[in-house]
Amino acid sequence: MAFSLDQFRLDGKVAIVTGAGGRGNSIGRAYALGLAGAGAAVIVADIQADGAKVVADEITAHGGRAVAVRVDITDPASARAMVDTATSAFGGVDILVNNAALMAELGHQPIADVAIEDWNRTLNVNLTGALICCQAAIPAMRARGGGRIVNQTSGGAFPAVGIYGISKLALVGLTTTLAKSLGKDGITANAIAPGNVTSDAGKQLVPDDSAFLQFLKMTVAGRAQGEPDELVGALLLLCSDAGAWITGQTLHVDGGWVLRP
Repeated sequence: MAFSLDQFRLDGKVAIVTGAGGRGNSIGRAYALGLAGAGAAVIVADIQADGAKVVADEITAHGGRAVAVRVDITDPASARAMVDTATSAFGGVDILVNNAALMAELGHQPIADVAIEDWNRTLNVNLTGALICCQAAIPAMRARGGGRIVNQTSGGAFPAVGIYGISKLALVGLTTTLAKSLGKDGITANAIAPGNVTSDAGKQLVPDDSAFLQFLKMTVAGRAQGEPDELVGALLLLCSDAGAWITGQTLHVDGGWVLRP
């Protein structure tokens, strides 16, 4: 079949994006709007119900289809309820974007001094939470004949520095394991590793006057910072028929911060 730009369309697909409410200018919001713009019905999921509703209302105001859901991704029952909402509202689940994570809340903690409570909480949200959502969504994807899983990792995982980077590098391992085990079900699993993004959370963690930002500006091959919307193209590739032959991969969208063969 000859390639067509229509392969990037998501008409008739149902997507779940976790962490899609929360802080105003967020990657999750950009993902939800981008998927809706490509034709998908979107479950806007977040532990902050009010934030999820704001984004869902933004989608519907522009003619898209969206439902806001409060979810605690560390709770299997809550994740199953999220999937049940997608099924009852739109007929099933085709796409799961595991975007919810702890980041700015963690700050910069030397690993030798990290409290075990913080370690466990970070892994519970950033790694186990993604697995819980996958386990909830995979049966629904199988019922639809396949699906797409996209996990949000980070340039900060290559190499991992601190508990955030460790959790995101572990998420890469989960991604490749899912890809291997689900490929014959027609389900792909990939990851996106953003660079330094000027989301509200990103600017909180890396303010304009930070020494780390100055380091990035000196070392990154291209631009050291990007907007949340600049990640959407990668997401649409991995979620659409255009990327159907891609699985088990981590796509770096970072201006050339992490250069890998």
